[in-house]
Amino acid sequence: MIAIAAGALAVVALLAFALLARRLRRLRAAQQLIAGDGDQRTLAEHATDLERRLAALGQEVERSVSGLETRDADLDQRLGGAITQFSVIRYDAMGEMTGHQSSSIALLDSHGTGMVLSSILHREQARLYVKPVIAGRSEFDLSPEEREALDTAMGSGP
Repeated sequence: MIAIAAGALAVVALLAFALLARRLRRLRAAQQLIAGDGDQRTLAEHATDLERRLAALGQEVERSVSGLETRDADLDQRLGGAITQFSVIRYDAMGEMTGHQSSSIALLDSHGTGMVLSSILHREQARLYVKPVIAGRSEFDLSPEEREALDTAMGSGP
């Protein structure tokens, strides 16, 4: 009786093994996929390939970002000297009724460095004066109109 029960248990175990082996074959067959180039790979192999390609893509993105940061720093340096603040003041320099033909123009970068140009027009002549400005100050005396142009430009900000 015990031998028959052990034999029956062995047959049940053998049937369970055959059933599980069949299910395992189906599962492995379901995991096979056909790549575009005709290679058959398992999902695990495909996932490993994707992980490798994703890591390479991440490194390429890091290189690109580094290059962009370098270009951004170069642009910041170049644009630091660009004219970002300006002002024009028109006036009658000679006290005559000439219609405010004289003008003072302040051209400054973001640090307040640049120049003040003054064009003084008279009936027979015109003169142009240029005075450098460093950090919002000029080493030369500024006329009231030039000072107004400079102050207005400094207040306009980028």
